[in-house]
Amino acid sequence: MAIQAKQVQQVSKGETRILSAGFITPLSTGELLTGTPTVAEMGSSDLTISNVAVSTGTLTIDGVSHTSGQAVQCKVVGQAVATTYKVRVTAATDATVAQTFVLDCLFSVEAST
Repeated sequence: MAIQAKQVQQVSKGETRILSAGFITPLSTGELLTGTPTVAEMGSSDLTISNVAVSTGTLTIDGVSHTSGQAVQCKVVGQAVATTYKVRVTAATDATVAQTFVLDCLFSVEAST
């Protein structure tokens, strides 16, 4: 079962956005994400998701600083107005006994004004 991210990101229709998913909580000390993570749209097929990668710099996600290797980022486009989307982010770690973490992220598209 996936962990549900706390933050619900807000976007506007037509925007190209970078979605960032932080994994600092489940990572052990010194452990980092590695390889090519996956991001999959759940329950719909409106989105185009590309440029999926482990973070290479410091990011602040939901008020928490994540260093390189502690988050996954991707580009998301194609969202419909007044819709909430769920994307599932899956990432592996560099631990001696590698772990795989799964995080569900929500983002909401504002209604047109």
